[in-house]
Amino acid sequence: MKNKCSLVLAGLMLSACLCGSAYAQNIAVVDVPAVVAKSAQVQALKKEQETKVKELEKWLQTAKADVEKQQTEAGKEKLLKKYNDDFAKKRETIAKNYQTKLQAIDKSISDTIAATAKAKGYDMVISKGTVLYGGDDITADIQKVVK
Repeated sequence: MKNKCSLVLAGLMLSACLCGSAYAQNIAVVDVPAVVAKSAQVQALKKEQETKVKELEKWLQTAKADVEKQQTEAGKEKLLKKYNDDFAKKRETIAKNYQTKLQAIDKSISDTIAATAKAKGYDMVISKGTVLYGGDDITADIQKVVK
């Protein structure tokens, strides 16, 4: 019984290997970090984030000056608590906004890669950083499409 099961299992494995090798996959590779680095959307998001950080720093300076103007310790502590709460909310809003936009850009780039690969007849796309050998590099094609 064990020999029969072993023979059937070996036969199935051999069939799977033969079927798999009969179908050669057309594989592409993409240098995703290079695509992201050249993306105008990513560059715009970085600039927007830098601007928001500068605005937040300016706001912090104003808040610090307001706290220092307070005459009493109780007044300073109350104002400091208010500004700390406001700062936490502003920081969270900026982070959420950034994350939402970044996810949208990531989806856009992924969709572009998938559409380009499909249009060129590729069965699979792998990140260039994980491939040692093989695959057609379609990075330049993707960079032309991604704005």
